[in-house]
Amino acid sequence: MHVITRKEEERIVISDDIVITIVESKRRSVRIGIEVPTEIRVQRNQE
Repeated sequence: MHVITRKEEERIVISDDIVITIVESKRRSVRIGIEVPTEIRVQRNQE
């Protein structure tokens, strides 16, 4: 696992077609935007 610190509006580029953007950061939660091609499925896992 990679642990990366980013500020709001900063991005993490996984590959040419996968980009994660930090949309908003509050006390105990972070909103992220994920740009992926439509053929890639993104699942949310909560534990």
